[in-house]
Amino acid sequence: MELVIQNLSKTYPNGTQALKNINLTIPTGMFGLLGPNGAGKSSLMRTIATLQEADSGSIMLGNLDVLRQKEEMRKVLGYLPQEFGVYPKVSAEEMLDHFAVLKGISNSRERKEIVTALLQQTNLYDVRKKNLGGYSGGMKQRFGIAQALLGNPKIIIVDEPTAGLDPAERNRFHNLLSEIGENIIVILSTHIVEDVTDLCRNFAIINKGEVLLTGDPLHVIDNLRGRIWRKFIDKHELVEHQLQYEVISSRLFAGKTIIHVLSDVQPNPDFDIVTPDLEDVYFSRIHEAAQREKEEQKELVVN
Repeated sequence: MELVIQNLSKTYPNGTQALKNINLTIPTGMFGLLGPNGAGKSSLMRTIATLQEADSGSIMLGNLDVLRQKEEMRKVLGYLPQEFGVYPKVSAEEMLDHFAVLKGISNSRERKEIVTALLQQTNLYDVRKKNLGGYSGGMKQRFGIAQALLGNPKIIIVDEPTAGLDPAERNRFHNLLSEIGENIIVILSTHIVEDVTDLCRNFAIINKGEVLLTGDPLHVIDNLRGRIWRKFIDKHELVEHQLQYEVISSRLFAGKTIIHVLSDVQPNPDFDIVTPDLEDVYFSRIHEAAQREKEEQKELVVN
């Protein structure tokens, strides 16, 4: 089964165009939606989840028209939003049982079996009697996945799920998502590049409401081989290098600034070639989009 998004656009009443003619085909498995904060990821997720209307375009899940058959879509959807609230004085077992009732699982014996299985799958069974207010951030996220899995969904959406998790909880969450994504569509919306690198066979980069790139992470990384160069500089030299070279990213390391430059040839002997990764792909596309926007603005001023 595939989720096919065609010509999807959304403008909010304040004039912000959150989605600009989005076209995506998302197959079964883990799909990463990568972009900075404010890129339009959450707007796209909310639209797929039938939580807001689109201005134009279509979304099809197999033969299901998502934008017109909202109730049917909700029956096959699991959703873990970025802000997932819980009742702090209710146990995980009680809360999951309540969610199961809301999902239409009326038989108490069946419901108990499902709740037990999901708590075991998310490694929360041993703390099932503990109030949700005492859960760590990672435990709450795993509980969020447990409720998203109720009703055997065909598609699950997780929005910024690992933000704020410590490394151990992040690894546990990754393993859980990887297991879930073997048989259904799982859309992982994030600004954390490593999450997509670790988990996803397909991904898209979205920025300012537009899709900049789609593909297999390994393939798009390979396309950058021989084009990423690194140099250590002093912090005060950054602006000068940005004016002279295509600097796509910079970060601090041991008191020095490391810059990555996009170039088909060695910029000068002070630069070393580096093996690219998905972060380089991400920053190069964001940089290229920013450059195009500058050129378009210049043309508007001239004309």
